[in-house]
Amino acid sequence: MAVSDLEPDLIVDNAQCVCVIPDVMKHSRLMIRAVCCMAGLWLIGVLGMIGVGAEQQPPASEGHPERFGLGEPASMDLIQRLDIDVRPDGTGLPEGSGTAAAGAPVYAARCASCHGPSGEGATANQLVGAAPVGASPATIGNYWPYATTLFDYIRRAMPTNAPGSLSTAEVYGLTAWLLAANGIIDTDADINAQTLPLVRMPARNIFVPDDRLDANTVR
Repeated sequence: MAVSDLEPDLIVDNAQCVCVIPDVMKHSRLMIRAVCCMAGLWLIGVLGMIGVGAEQQPPASEGHPERFGLGEPASMDLIQRLDIDVRPDGTGLPEGSGTAAAGAPVYAARCASCHGPSGEGATANQLVGAAPVGASPATIGNYWPYATTLFDYIRRAMPTNAPGSLSTAEVYGLTAWLLAANGIIDTDADINAQTLPLVRMPARNIFVPDDRLDANTVR
């Protein structure tokens, strides 16, 4: 018997769910009716949930607390310990001083294993060298534009296995030792918050202020 010879016996229309039941399938009409009705109810439910969700969705600016209760207010002591940047003109340098003689044993104990006994470089960068200004390898003596940056970087980031562990006197001493090793200051010079900004680095003139009017201007 061809499918076209079958006469429809039952049509269930519920929420656009239509089932056509041929006469030959009368024995399962109740099952099919139930399935179709359940499908229609499910579709109605889903559409209803979507509509309710869209109506109840709060604006992006709502529904968030003003504070999440994480962390704690920063104390002045914490702020002072973190606010340690030093500017090129020496602003931010702490009280204290150091000499190359005082910095030599500190360098040997805390820096030489990575930078070499004389600053010639090892597993870390070379720090001392007589290469012309701007030449390679770049060292403190031929590349760094400001002596104050040396103090800032040592205090903030060195040694790499314990950054921030050096005392102010140790940092001043290391700064003096490195400047003297590069022939920039005398070996007996006293480095402190007043004298360090006055040190004129050999590479100062290879850096120029960025006075471009916009990012598309190339000097």
